[in-house]
Amino acid sequence: MDVLADILTAMRVGTPVAAHTEAHAPWGLRFDHTTGAGFHVVLQGSCWLTPLPGDTAQFAPLELGPGDVVLLGSGAKHAITSTPGTPLTDFSPVRNPTASPLGRMVLPGPGARSTIVCGAYRLRRHRPHPLLRDLPDVVHLSALPGRHHGLRAMVELLGDELESPSPGAAAVTPSLVDALLVYMLRAWLRDTPDGWSAAFADPATARALAAMHAEPARPWTVEQLGFIAGLSRAAFARRFTTFVGEPPLTYLTRWRMTIAARLLRDTDKSLEQIAGAIGYGSAFAFAKAFRREYATTPGEYRIATRTGITQPASL
Repeated sequence: MDVLADILTAMRVGTPVAAHTEAHAPWGLRFDHTTGAGFHVVLQGSCWLTPLPGDTAQFAPLELGPGDVVLLGSGAKHAITSTPGTPLTDFSPVRNPTASPLGRMVLPGPGARSTIVCGAYRLRRHRPHPLLRDLPDVVHLSALPGRHHGLRAMVELLGDELESPSPGAAAVTPSLVDALLVYMLRAWLRDTPDGWSAAFADPATARALAAMHAEPARPWTVEQLGFIAGLSRAAFARRFTTFVGEPPLTYLTRWRMTIAARLLRDTDKSLEQIAGAIGYGSAFAFAKAFRREYATTPGEYRIATRTGITQPASL
Protein backbone atom coordinates (compact mmCIF):
# COMPACT_ATOMS: atom_id res chain seq x y z
CA MET A 1 0.00 0.00 0.00
CA ASP A 2 1.37 3.41 -1.06
CA VAL A 3 0.28 5.52 1.90
CA LEU A 4 1.20 8.89 0.35
CA ALA A 5 -0.76 8.11 -2.82
CA ASP A 6 -3.70 6.95 -0.73
CA ILE A 7 -3.68 10.20 1.27
CA LEU A 8 -3.59 12.37 -1.85
CA THR A 9 -6.38 10.40 -3.50
CA ALA A 10 -8.59 11.02 -0.48
CA MET A 11 -7.74 14.70 -0.01
CA ARG A 12 -7.69 16.01 -3.58
CA VAL A 13 -10.83 17.55 -5.04
CA GLY A 14 -10.90 17.70 -8.84
CA THR A 15 -7.94 18.58 -11.02
CA PRO A 16 -5.30 21.27 -10.43
CA VAL A 17 -5.58 24.66 -12.10
CA ALA A 18 -2.49 26.22 -13.60
CA ALA A 19 -1.33 28.89 -16.02
CA HIS A 20 1.80 29.59 -18.02
CA THR A 21 2.90 33.15 -17.22
CA GLU A 22 5.30 35.18 -19.36
CA ALA A 23 6.29 38.43 -17.68
CA HIS A 24 8.65 41.23 -18.76
CA ALA A 25 10.02 43.51 -16.03
CA PRO A 26 8.79 45.51 -14.28
CA TRP A 27 5.82 43.39 -13.21
CA GLY A 28 3.88 42.18 -10.17
CA LEU A 29 1.06 39.69 -9.71
CA ARG A 30 -1.37 39.37 -6.78
CA PHE A 31 -2.82 35.98 -5.79
CA ASP A 32 -5.85 35.63 -3.53
CA HIS A 33 -6.16 33.01 -0.83
CA THR A 34 -7.15 29.54 -1.98
CA THR A 35 -8.38 26.70 0.20
CA GLY A 36 -6.07 24.39 -1.71
CA ALA A 37 -2.30 24.72 -1.98
CA GLY A 38 -0.75 27.22 -4.38
CA PHE A 39 2.48 26.65 -6.26
CA HIS A 40 4.92 28.42 -8.57
CA VAL A 41 7.59 26.90 -10.81
CA VAL A 42 10.19 29.29 -12.23
CA LEU A 43 11.14 28.05 -15.68
CA GLN A 44 13.19 31.04 -16.81
CA GLY A 45 14.33 34.29 -15.23
CA SER A 46 13.69 35.22 -11.63
CA CYS A 47 11.10 36.72 -9.29
CA TRP A 48 10.32 37.53 -5.67
CA LEU A 49 7.66 35.80 -3.58
CA THR A 50 6.21 38.20 -0.99
CA PRO A 51 3.36 38.02 1.56
CA LEU A 52 0.31 40.28 1.36
CA PRO A 53 -1.27 42.19 4.26
CA GLY A 54 -4.40 40.72 5.77
CA ASP A 55 -3.36 37.08 5.64
CA THR A 56 -2.45 35.03 8.70
CA ALA A 57 0.53 33.50 6.89
CA GLN A 58 3.47 35.86 7.05
CA PHE A 59 6.89 35.02 5.66
CA ALA A 60 10.03 36.84 4.60
CA PRO A 61 10.31 37.88 0.92
CA LEU A 62 11.97 35.08 -1.01
CA GLU A 63 14.00 35.42 -4.20
CA LEU A 64 13.45 32.64 -6.73
CA GLY A 65 15.60 31.63 -9.69
CA PRO A 66 15.37 29.24 -12.64
CA GLY A 67 14.22 25.79 -11.57
CA ASP A 68 13.05 26.91 -8.12
CA VAL A 69 9.69 25.62 -6.91
CA VAL A 70 7.52 26.94 -4.08
CA LEU A 71 4.47 25.26 -2.56
CA LEU A 72 2.18 27.43 -0.43
CA GLY A 73 0.73 24.82 1.88
CA SER A 74 -1.90 27.05 3.47
CA GLY A 75 -2.98 28.71 0.23
CA ALA A 76 -1.95 32.11 1.63
CA LYS A 77 -2.50 35.39 -0.18
CA HIS A 78 0.78 36.43 -1.78
CA ALA A 79 2.45 38.18 -4.67
CA ILE A 80 5.22 37.41 -7.13
CA THR A 81 7.11 40.36 -8.59
CA SER A 82 10.12 41.20 -10.70
CA THR A 83 11.45 43.23 -7.75
CA PRO A 84 9.98 43.89 -4.29
CA GLY A 85 7.63 46.85 -4.19
CA THR A 86 6.54 46.69 -7.83
CA PRO A 87 2.84 47.63 -8.30
CA LEU A 88 0.58 44.58 -8.45
CA THR A 89 -1.95 43.34 -10.99
CA ASP A 90 -4.54 40.66 -10.18
CA PHE A 91 -3.62 37.28 -11.60
CA SER A 92 -6.21 36.65 -14.32
CA PRO A 93 -5.01 34.20 -16.96
CA VAL A 94 -6.82 33.66 -20.25
CA ARG A 95 -8.07 30.12 -20.75
CA ASN A 96 -8.58 28.43 -24.11
CA PRO A 97 -9.41 24.76 -23.47
CA THR A 98 -9.27 23.91 -27.18
CA ALA A 99 -5.65 25.07 -27.41
CA SER A 100 -4.19 24.11 -24.03
CA PRO A 101 -5.46 22.82 -20.68
CA LEU A 102 -3.35 25.49 -18.98
CA GLY A 103 -4.27 29.14 -18.87
CA ARG A 104 -1.89 31.78 -20.12
CA MET A 105 -0.98 35.29 -19.01
CA VAL A 106 1.42 37.71 -20.70
CA LEU A 107 2.73 40.87 -19.02
CA PRO A 108 4.51 43.09 -21.56
CA GLY A 109 7.35 45.35 -20.56
CA PRO A 110 10.79 46.60 -21.55
CA GLY A 111 12.80 44.51 -19.12
CA ALA A 112 14.02 40.97 -18.59
CA ARG A 113 11.71 38.04 -19.38
CA SER A 114 10.60 35.47 -16.81
CA THR A 115 8.38 32.45 -17.40
CA ILE A 116 6.59 30.84 -14.48
CA VAL A 117 3.94 28.16 -14.04
CA CYS A 118 1.47 29.42 -11.44
CA GLY A 119 -1.19 27.10 -10.09
CA ALA A 120 -3.14 25.58 -7.24
CA TYR A 121 -4.08 22.08 -6.18
CA ARG A 122 -7.65 21.60 -5.01
CA LEU A 123 -7.40 20.03 -1.55
CA ARG A 124 -10.09 19.33 0.99
CA ARG A 125 -9.27 21.60 3.93
CA HIS A 126 -12.06 20.59 6.31
CA ARG A 127 -10.34 18.22 8.73
CA PRO A 128 -7.25 17.75 6.54
CA HIS A 129 -5.01 14.75 6.84
CA PRO A 130 -2.20 15.43 9.35
CA LEU A 131 0.44 15.24 6.61
CA LEU A 132 -1.17 18.11 4.68
CA ARG A 133 -2.04 19.97 7.87
CA ASP A 134 1.66 19.99 8.79
CA LEU A 135 2.74 21.63 5.51
CA PRO A 136 4.47 24.97 6.17
CA ASP A 137 3.00 28.17 4.75
CA VAL A 138 5.85 28.22 2.23
CA VAL A 139 7.92 25.25 1.09
CA HIS A 140 10.89 26.44 -0.98
CA LEU A 141 12.47 23.68 -3.05
CA SER A 142 15.69 25.05 -4.46
CA ALA A 143 17.14 24.14 -7.84
CA LEU A 144 20.65 23.91 -6.37
CA PRO A 145 22.74 21.17 -8.03
CA GLY A 146 22.60 17.80 -6.31
CA ARG A 147 19.19 18.33 -4.72
CA HIS A 148 15.73 17.03 -5.60
CA HIS A 149 16.72 15.14 -8.75
CA GLY A 150 13.24 13.84 -9.50
CA LEU A 151 11.62 17.24 -9.00
CA ARG A 152 14.20 18.94 -11.21
CA ALA A 153 13.59 16.41 -13.97
CA MET A 154 9.84 17.03 -13.70
CA VAL A 155 10.35 20.80 -13.94
CA GLU A 156 12.53 20.37 -17.04
CA LEU A 157 9.88 18.20 -18.71
CA LEU A 158 7.15 20.68 -17.89
CA GLY A 159 9.25 23.56 -19.20
CA ASP A 160 9.98 21.74 -22.46
CA GLU A 161 6.29 21.02 -23.05
CA LEU A 162 5.27 24.62 -22.42
CA GLU A 163 8.11 26.41 -24.22
CA SER A 164 8.11 24.20 -27.32
CA PRO A 165 4.71 22.48 -27.59
CA SER A 166 4.73 19.23 -29.55
CA PRO A 167 1.91 16.96 -30.69
CA GLY A 168 0.21 15.47 -27.65
CA ALA A 169 1.17 18.35 -25.33
CA ALA A 170 -2.46 18.87 -24.33
CA ALA A 171 -2.52 15.29 -23.01
CA VAL A 172 0.90 15.33 -21.35
CA THR A 173 0.93 18.74 -19.65
CA PRO A 174 -1.98 18.15 -17.21
CA SER A 175 -0.40 14.87 -16.11
CA LEU A 176 2.92 16.61 -15.43
CA VAL A 177 1.22 19.32 -13.35
CA ASP A 178 -0.75 16.63 -11.52
CA ALA A 179 2.37 14.58 -10.75
CA LEU A 180 4.30 17.66 -9.69
CA LEU A 181 2.52 17.67 -6.32
CA VAL A 182 3.87 14.21 -5.49
CA TYR A 183 7.41 15.29 -6.37
CA MET A 184 7.08 18.45 -4.27
CA LEU A 185 5.83 16.48 -1.28
CA ARG A 186 8.59 13.89 -1.68
CA ALA A 187 11.21 16.63 -1.74
CA TRP A 188 9.68 18.33 1.30
CA LEU A 189 9.59 15.04 3.22
CA ARG A 190 13.25 14.38 2.40
CA ASP A 191 14.19 17.86 3.63
CA THR A 192 12.19 17.47 6.87
CA PRO A 193 13.83 15.11 9.38
CA ASP A 194 10.88 14.71 11.74
CA GLY A 195 7.10 14.35 11.59
CA TRP A 196 5.73 12.41 8.64
CA SER A 197 9.12 12.05 7.05
CA ALA A 198 10.22 10.11 10.14
CA ALA A 199 6.96 8.12 10.12
CA PHE A 200 7.55 6.94 6.54
CA ALA A 201 11.23 6.24 7.24
CA ASP A 202 10.61 4.20 10.39
CA PRO A 203 9.99 0.57 9.31
CA ALA A 204 7.69 -0.28 12.23
CA THR A 205 5.46 2.77 11.83
CA ALA A 206 5.46 2.46 8.03
CA ARG A 207 4.30 -1.17 8.20
CA ALA A 208 1.46 -0.29 10.54
CA LEU A 209 0.35 2.65 8.39
CA ALA A 210 0.41 0.46 5.28
CA ALA A 211 -1.71 -2.17 7.04
CA MET A 212 -4.35 0.34 8.15
CA HIS A 213 -4.52 1.92 4.71
CA ALA A 214 -4.70 -1.46 2.97
CA GLU A 215 -7.55 -2.75 5.18
CA PRO A 216 -9.33 0.17 6.83
CA ALA A 217 -12.45 -1.93 7.54
CA ARG A 218 -10.55 -4.55 9.53
CA PRO A 219 -11.24 -4.40 13.29
CA TRP A 220 -7.64 -3.57 14.15
CA THR A 221 -6.34 -3.66 17.70
CA VAL A 222 -3.15 -2.09 18.96
CA GLU A 223 -1.83 -5.60 19.64
CA GLN A 224 -2.39 -6.68 16.01
CA LEU A 225 -0.76 -3.56 14.64
CA GLY A 226 2.13 -3.96 17.07
CA PHE A 227 2.64 -7.53 15.81
CA ILE A 228 2.81 -6.28 12.21
CA ALA A 229 5.26 -3.60 13.31
CA GLY A 230 7.38 -6.17 15.14
CA LEU A 231 7.00 -4.49 18.53
CA SER A 232 5.19 -5.05 21.79
CA ARG A 233 1.82 -3.32 22.22
CA ALA A 234 3.19 -0.59 24.49
CA ALA A 235 6.39 0.01 22.51
CA PHE A 236 4.46 0.23 19.24
CA ALA A 237 1.87 2.65 20.63
CA ARG A 238 4.60 4.96 21.93
CA ARG A 239 6.59 4.80 18.70
CA PHE A 240 3.57 5.39 16.46
CA THR A 241 2.33 8.32 18.55
CA THR A 242 5.78 9.91 18.53
CA PHE A 243 6.08 9.85 14.75
CA VAL A 244 2.47 10.36 13.65
CA GLY A 245 1.36 12.69 16.43
CA GLU A 246 -1.61 10.68 17.63
CA PRO A 247 -2.29 7.10 18.90
CA PRO A 248 -2.79 4.31 16.34
CA LEU A 249 -6.54 3.83 16.80
CA THR A 250 -7.14 7.59 16.83
CA TYR A 251 -5.38 7.78 13.47
CA LEU A 252 -7.38 4.81 12.20
CA THR A 253 -10.68 6.50 13.10
CA ARG A 254 -9.54 9.71 11.40
CA TRP A 255 -8.57 7.79 8.27
CA ARG A 256 -11.87 5.90 8.18
CA MET A 257 -13.78 9.18 8.38
CA THR A 258 -11.58 10.62 5.61
CA ILE A 259 -12.52 7.69 3.38
CA ALA A 260 -16.18 8.10 4.30
CA ALA A 261 -16.09 11.80 3.43
CA ARG A 262 -14.61 11.03 0.00
CA LEU A 263 -17.23 8.35 -0.67
CA LEU A 264 -20.02 10.70 0.35
CA ARG A 265 -18.63 13.42 -1.89
CA ASP A 266 -17.67 11.39 -4.96
CA THR A 267 -20.05 8.42 -5.05
CA ASP A 268 -23.70 7.52 -4.61
CA LYS A 269 -22.99 4.67 -2.20
CA SER A 270 -25.56 4.25 0.53
CA LEU A 271 -24.72 4.81 4.20
CA GLU A 272 -24.86 1.04 4.72
CA GLN A 273 -22.29 0.48 1.95
CA ILE A 274 -19.99 3.20 3.28
CA ALA A 275 -20.30 1.86 6.81
CA GLY A 276 -19.24 -1.58 5.61
CA ALA A 277 -16.32 -0.17 3.62
CA ILE A 278 -14.76 1.42 6.69
CA GLY A 279 -15.54 -1.18 9.34
CA TYR A 280 -18.79 -0.07 10.98
CA GLY A 281 -21.49 -2.64 11.65
CA SER A 282 -24.43 -0.41 10.77
CA ALA A 283 -25.34 2.86 9.10
CA PHE A 284 -26.45 4.17 12.50
CA ALA A 285 -23.05 3.48 14.11
CA PHE A 286 -21.28 5.07 11.16
CA ALA A 287 -23.51 8.16 11.16
CA LYS A 288 -22.94 8.65 14.88
CA ALA A 289 -19.15 8.42 14.47
CA PHE A 290 -19.20 10.70 11.42
CA ARG A 291 -21.20 13.37 13.25
CA ARG A 292 -18.78 13.22 16.18
CA GLU A 293 -15.85 13.88 13.83
CA TYR A 294 -17.40 16.36 11.37
CA ALA A 295 -20.13 18.01 13.47
CA THR A 296 -22.69 17.24 10.74
CA THR A 297 -24.60 14.22 9.50
CA PRO A 298 -23.40 12.20 6.50
CA GLY A 299 -26.46 13.31 4.53
CA GLU A 300 -25.86 16.99 5.27
CA TYR A 301 -22.19 16.63 4.35
CA ARG A 302 -23.09 14.97 1.04
CA ILE A 303 -25.51 17.74 0.12
CA ALA A 304 -23.03 20.47 1.08
CA THR A 305 -20.19 19.01 -1.00
CA ARG A 306 -22.43 18.30 -3.99
CA THR A 307 -23.67 21.90 -4.04
CA GLY A 308 -20.14 23.28 -3.86
CA ILE A 309 -20.40 24.82 -0.40
CA THR A 310 -17.15 23.25 0.75
CA GLN A 311 -15.32 23.37 -2.59
CA PRO A 312 -12.02 25.28 -2.63
CA ALA A 313 -11.70 28.55 -4.49
CA SER A 314 -10.30 28.45 -8.00
CA LEU A 315 -7.03 30.10 -8.84
